[in-house]
Amino acid sequence: MMNLCHILTAAVLAATAVHASAQGMSMPTKPAAASTATMPLVDGEIRKLDPAAGLVVLKHGDIPNLAMPGMTMGFEVEDKKMLNGLKVGDKVRFQAEMIKGKAIVTDLKPVK
Repeated sequence: MMNLCHILTAAVLAATAVHASAQGMSMPTKPAAASTATMPLVDGEIRKLDPAAGLVVLKHGDIPNLAMPGMTMGFEVEDKKMLNGLKVGDKVRFQAEMIKGKAIVTDLKPVK
């Protein structure tokens, strides 16, 4: 009887320890996707445009959400209509995000 009591006590203590340990653990959560409302607008200047192909070359500042330093590079645009009315030399503010492994401009506004 004494051995059974010790075994039951040990089992209860082990179960309590596992339960307490599990309470301190948090389940991994899916990272929240950055909404375009929270992504920064980046200053840029249009260096080249190809509205038919939906391409723009921008000289831009740092793009924090892409961990990209300032540089001059080409981007595809999410919607070709964003390029309507723009010309080389225009100052813009834009957002870019990684979509299928490419940095894509998802918002583009002329600076007035």
